[in-house]
Amino acid sequence: MRHLFAGFLLILWLPLCGWAQNVQTVRGTVQDEAGRPLPGVTVLIRGTGTGDATNEQGAFELKADFAKAPVVLVVSFVGFAAQNIPLSGPETALVVKMRTSGMLDQVVVSASRIEESIGQVPVTVEKIDQRQVNNITTPDLVSGLARFKSIDVSNSSMLLTSFSTRGFSSSRSDRVIQLADYADTQLPSLSSNFGNLLGTPILDVASVEVVHGPASALYGANAFNGVLLTNSKDPFKDTGLSVRLRGGNRDLLDGQLRYAVKLGERVAFKISGGGIRANDFTGNNLDATSKLLEPANNPAGSNLGYDAVSVYGDAGNTFGATGGALAGKTVFLPGFSEADLITGNNLTYSVKVSPSLAVKLTDNIKATASYRYAATNTTFQAASRYRIVNTGAQQGKLAIEGRNWVVRAFQTRDFSGGRDPQTDGSYNLGFLGGVLQLQQAVGANGQPVVDASGRPVTYAQRYFGTYAAAYNAALQANGGNADAAALTARTTANTVAPVLQPGTQAFKDARDRIIHNPTPGQGARLILRSVLSEASGQYNFNSEIVDVVVGGSYRRYDLGSDGSLLEDTRESGRIRNYEYGAYAQASRAFLDDHLKLAAAGRVDRFQNFGTAFSPRVSAVYSVGAEKQHNFRTSYSRAFRAASQDAQYIRLDVGRAILVGNVGAGFRGYTTGLATQLPGILAPTRAADLAALEYQSPGLKLEKVNSGEVGYRGQLTSKLFVDLDYFYSAYDNFIATRNFIGNVDGSRPTTAQIGAAAPFRFANAALPTRVIQINTNVDQTVKSQGAGISLGYTFSPALTATGNYSYNALITKDFQPGTLSFFNTPEHKFNLGVDGLLLERKLSYNANFRRVSSYTFESTFATGTIPTAHVVDAQLGYTVAKLHTTVQVGGTNLFDSTNFQVYGAPSQGRIVYAGLLFDID
Repeated sequence: MRHLFAGFLLILWLPLCGWAQNVQTVRGTVQDEAGRPLPGVTVLIRGTGTGDATNEQGAFELKADFAKAPVVLVVSFVGFAAQNIPLSGPETALVVKMRTSGMLDQVVVSASRIEESIGQVPVTVEKIDQRQVNNITTPDLVSGLARFKSIDVSNSSMLLTSFSTRGFSSSRSDRVIQLADYADTQLPSLSSNFGNLLGTPILDVASVEVVHGPASALYGANAFNGVLLTNSKDPFKDTGLSVRLRGGNRDLLDGQLRYAVKLGERVAFKISGGGIRANDFTGNNLDATSKLLEPANNPAGSNLGYDAVSVYGDAGNTFGATGGALAGKTVFLPGFSEADLITGNNLTYSVKVSPSLAVKLTDNIKATASYRYAATNTTFQAASRYRIVNTGAQQGKLAIEGRNWVVRAFQTRDFSGGRDPQTDGSYNLGFLGGVLQLQQAVGANGQPVVDASGRPVTYAQRYFGTYAAAYNAALQANGGNADAAALTARTTANTVAPVLQPGTQAFKDARDRIIHNPTPGQGARLILRSVLSEASGQYNFNSEIVDVVVGGSYRRYDLGSDGSLLEDTRESGRIRNYEYGAYAQASRAFLDDHLKLAAAGRVDRFQNFGTAFSPRVSAVYSVGAEKQHNFRTSYSRAFRAASQDAQYIRLDVGRAILVGNVGAGFRGYTTGLATQLPGILAPTRAADLAALEYQSPGLKLEKVNSGEVGYRGQLTSKLFVDLDYFYSAYDNFIATRNFIGNVDGSRPTTAQIGAAAPFRFANAALPTRVIQINTNVDQTVKSQGAGISLGYTFSPALTATGNYSYNALITKDFQPGTLSFFNTPEHKFNLGVDGLLLERKLSYNANFRRVSSYTFESTFATGTIPTAHVVDAQLGYTVAKLHTTVQVGGTNLFDSTNFQVYGAPSQGRIVYAGLLFDID
């Protein structure tokens, strides 16, 4: 791929000769409806990259070849309806009047992979234009999408956000795909998008489009519940320099840059990127971990100790007969907080740089070579909380596009520090806390602690031993008061046999060793070194009878973690996995373009899952002379493959081992077995043991059949409405399941069960463990939802917007031990205002969001997300002569409770002030 990329660059830089044209000059001015000049308006000659931007007086000048008359000028500006102006000859005093844009004037490409009016798209689509992107107040672009209809965002930390539509939200966005100019932005090792980390830099964003619901028919299997497509600015059309500088609370510093220049009429170059840093929010949830995940847990505050959500290394010990009066009780270690483990260094940052070169090979063919580098420090939540250090990705992309076709190829390589253990990289907070407890204890005399046989004694062993002795002695002394005995035992153990203390040199030394060690069971280092390669193409056949789109893609993963996350090893090399597919879509308009019918289908082939077919059929009926009322309906079927890490994971988290499930499946027993030991192993209870048997075949593709109806229309010239309703039914639903089995997939013998009981301790020498896998639920899972958006434009000075979203999981009764991960509020609404005052010099926007309380399920933590009320706002004043806009604003201005992922911190107030320089 590197050689291909270098060769392509060489071709683009070859001398470009013989392209002189017989041109003449076109001059004019662009004004608003009141006759005031509009600076910054883009004026292009359709079908070419030739164009100009208006100056402060609204004037433009460009060259056009009238040998090919008529020449069509395309005049566009954010907030106004684009105009196409045909010219048969040169003009020197052209006046163009722009009218305020209605919502139906928007053009989208994501719904059908071709340009079409947003009013006539067959599915629910949200388009966020450049003006709305500039109004986003959150540090990360994706996080700001929460203000739009039926889009849910989940923040693991300040700069790490995932998005979802139509339910089943998570911190990983594994049911939707996220694209930047059609290149996937995921980190392949984790099958996760880190917000907009590898996406389009914010100043280079032309628009964002979100397709709601299944889109596999055109985008492939994991476009299961939606697509997020970011479109970047064209360097031929949007030239100049833009710089944004901001500073705010939490030591926020934000600098962004974009520069684009035309090197003649055939070559254009741009570079964009920037960096943001701040003090991140830190997890501090001291609730008791759900008994769904930790069945033996004690209530929060128990003197026996308890497993807290944001505490790590607080492992439990269920005492047997040797524990005396503690037999059958579980005592938990004092653990370490998130702040302890990151040693108070909650710095987060994100940096990226993205240069690209575009060359017009002919008037109708453009080639683009681009590169993107992105790196971050942040905190990510999945099966555990991970401190992400010096982690990111590089992506190279090549594209050649004509008027009706495009060919693309890209390759993404992720990284986390280096493979050398001495380099700083990401680490697992759960592993770090657990391994710290397994260090050899040091006594008050400074000497290592050993037992009577001279074997090392760990901090965990010393604590549990001291606790048990103190508990039994106190229980006998106080007449059997168990609560008082537990308090005495905890106080004694914390005083006489404390665990490693944060801030001490011993803690620092042990932590440093562990976070640099990737060996499972000994260290916490997470190594990412996976590669995602993809090639794709599309061709559009347009005719008077039917319009047809055909395309296809090939994708290959080469997954590597050196055994720190996946079942690969440093010696075995990367795990290879592939998928490929082809699609076609046919559409035709009837009744003078008032009825549009379309059908699409895609066939995909997977290395691990065989072949799947995804169809979509749709109809749009438009009413009114200007098609201002549009009714749509569609049916889609989509497929979802488990994420790459779910297919190949092998991660021992102590209380369970997470194993991939793409082989022959697993046989074992339900976790109810643990509560019936040891009696159930008696020969006389063989039938009872058989009743607890569990079996899971290897994973299959999850399938959804979804139907939707909707209406999008301009009720008046100022009132816009968009509403939709959907109903979805999922088969082979992928969920997680815990059971007791052998890690090789076989059912344990009674001897193996007895040796491994009570299944709470990680013992790599034994085959029998509590195992967690992704598996298909043998029941149909159903959900439904609806949404409505309203927008009323009183004048350029005031536009009021509002939206409401409803989502519900209809299937509530799952098999015991199964989590649905629906993770979506039933009710959510936004109310917003924005506008331009003082002859467009003063801009403002404000948004209020209310999100109802809901249950959030994950393999890390399960609990209740409280109701959130969040206010965001921004104010800007433009000094045109200085090409400068002064900005002040913030998100969650009233610092209200704002949890989005259970176990992650609340996303509190961030306020900022800064400058935006924009020179065309």
